[in-house]
Amino acid sequence: MLSKKDLYHFVIEYFSRTRPIAETELRYTNAYELLVAVILSAQCTDKRVNLITPEFFKRFPNAQSLSVATIEEIFELIKSCSYPNNKAKNLLGMAQTLVKEFNGVVPDDIEQLQRLPGVGRKTANVILSVVFDKPAMAVDTHVFRVANRIGLVSNAETPLAVERQLMENIPEELIPKAHHWLILHGRYVCNARKPKCVECGLTSVCKEFKKLNKSKKGM
Repeated sequence: MLSKKDLYHFVIEYFSRTRPIAETELRYTNAYELLVAVILSAQCTDKRVNLITPEFFKRFPNAQSLSVATIEEIFELIKSCSYPNNKAKNLLGMAQTLVKEFNGVVPDDIEQLQRLPGVGRKTANVILSVVFDKPAMAVDTHVFRVANRIGLVSNAETPLAVERQLMENIPEELIPKAHHWLILHGRYVCNARKPKCVECGLTSVCKEFKKLNKSKKGM
């Protein structure tokens, strides 16, 4: 049985080799645009968000322009994504707070980011990691699932617990990339309902795969 240190070494080596380039699939050109895209991406696919944002950014190119919009105007542009009513309110509130408290500039501090409507710890960590290249681990459903299935974390029942254990074991300079490794692996290989274990190069160390194999042998 691999030690925790050896497990992380194996997983990092595997992703470094198979996914040397790992980055967000959301399209953006600055911190404001990514913030909008991440808020829209909650329980919505990146593909759908990327269809919405070009027209949205044409209409509202910065926090100042968005802060004086109406809920109805925002809703019309984002209505094809999930929960458009709540997201329209959050986007307007985010822009107004950004203008009022931060002069329209997206902050690079996790506590300040979470003062923005629609921005929780996960979204804040995405911004810190992707835009500011800080060692921040955003734990979404993919990261939570993959980390637990492989066995990278132990007794981690909350996103915060997963975040802390991953941060403790992944080299600081790799954390921004590791965030995307786990997301992309969860999105395209280790799916929630039907994981593609035959396509996965981590089965030899995966806790969940070993458990499934053991149960099959016992049948």
